[in-house]
Amino acid sequence: MMRAGVRWITPALALAGLAACEVGPDYERPAAPVPASFKEIDGWKPTQPQDAASGSTWWTIYKDPLLDDLEKQIDISNQTLKASEAAFRQASALVSEARAAFFPTVAVDASAQRSGIGSGGKGAHATYKSQFNVAGDLSWEIDVWGRIRREVEASYASAEASAADLAAARLSAQSVLATDYLDLRINDQLRRLLDETADADQKSLEITQNRYNQGTAAKSDVAQALAQVEGVRALLINVGVQRAQLEHAIAVLVGKPPADFSIEPTPLTLGVPVVPPGVPSTLLERRPDIAASERAAASANAEIGVAIAAYYPSITLSASYGFLSSAIQNLFRASNAVWSVGPQLAETVFDAGLRSAQVAAARASYDQTIANYRQTVLAAFQQVEDELAALRILERQAEVQDRAVKASEEAEALILNQYKAGTVAYTSVITAQTVSLGNKQTALSILQSRLDASVVLIEALGGGWTAANLPSHDEIREGSSPPDTGAPSP
Repeated sequence: MMRAGVRWITPALALAGLAACEVGPDYERPAAPVPASFKEIDGWKPTQPQDAASGSTWWTIYKDPLLDDLEKQIDISNQTLKASEAAFRQASALVSEARAAFFPTVAVDASAQRSGIGSGGKGAHATYKSQFNVAGDLSWEIDVWGRIRREVEASYASAEASAADLAAARLSAQSVLATDYLDLRINDQLRRLLDETADADQKSLEITQNRYNQGTAAKSDVAQALAQVEGVRALLINVGVQRAQLEHAIAVLVGKPPADFSIEPTPLTLGVPVVPPGVPSTLLERRPDIAASERAAASANAEIGVAIAAYYPSITLSASYGFLSSAIQNLFRASNAVWSVGPQLAETVFDAGLRSAQVAAARASYDQTIANYRQTVLAAFQQVEDELAALRILERQAEVQDRAVKASEEAEALILNQYKAGTVAYTSVITAQTVSLGNKQTALSILQSRLDASVVLIEALGGGWTAANLPSHDEIREGSSPPDTGAPSP
């Protein structure tokens, strides 16, 4: 009996050893349009070119300890990242699920049954029969055509795409936090500016009131001065709305209820760092969203092989060994042993075009991922060019605006002195004060735009992430979450 079983098993194992072919196309990374250099960097020499120190996270270039502390809380408490991390663990589990098909499935079953013939009533004779069974079953699909290997390949690529999605979500949250924080600091600076303006306008009101009391100024001058003071105070109150909203947004990003979170106002000491963009071709390896799109294409390519494998017969090796007896005490005697072993071949001969449609759908899905990948690459280059242009142009605008601020401050002081001397009307003072405040607000707005653009540029360049940070196959099978890496690659 055992020799007969071996005669059946040997050819099946030989077939398993020959199962080295994989139907379907082998994956090659899609080509994507890559420029030789960034257009908007030509001829521009940033006043503060700066990169994060080696081994440091990217936000340290802003030299703000509180921002550094807040960014570290993103991975711990942000619920969006927790959801992305759970999605990665799910993708890792699907890899293990696909790999399980490489191995045999073994099952054990036992049963006890008693049956009878006849009712067993008065005058009748009933016959009873007992049957006991214990058996082990083995089933193993031999992956001759590579269907299982393609499924595992697709699962690995999907898990890598999920890891890249997690990195992209982390970078996005870090970028939003940095932007909100910098905007909040600009808001604090605007509040200080309005406080200083309100104090200066109050002094102008007192001067005007004194001149009115002395009979050298009209009542309308006092009214205008008071209107100027109250207008600035109204602006000052409105500033609090945006600050509160920014503070609440930061609280949610670090996973805290807004009621339990606050940031004290501090003086603005931030510069505008500009990260060198590097060579355009390296962008394909530095952005997690590009890596996610490329890995999605690899997964879709493997799915074509899975669909094509359905054209070929499936070969399954089955074996069973157990004992069958009518008496439980004799169950495990050699004479009661029952067994079976042998391969099974199954082939679909007619499916009304089902497999052809599945292959066509898989190829179309792959073509879609290729288009998405190339579009992601184009959008990445656009984002870098946009922020380079913004930083270049805003830097020039800031230089001009700084001169405008100095000129308006000087004009305001001169016109106020002229008013005190009685040589100009108070409307000239109001106009000078309005122009001066407007120029200072514009300068702050430009600074805010420059800081925001610097954050978006860092995000557009990948924030220090590289494709080398994708988890290995061993790490994927372990299901360990990819680590945070806001530091530049060496």
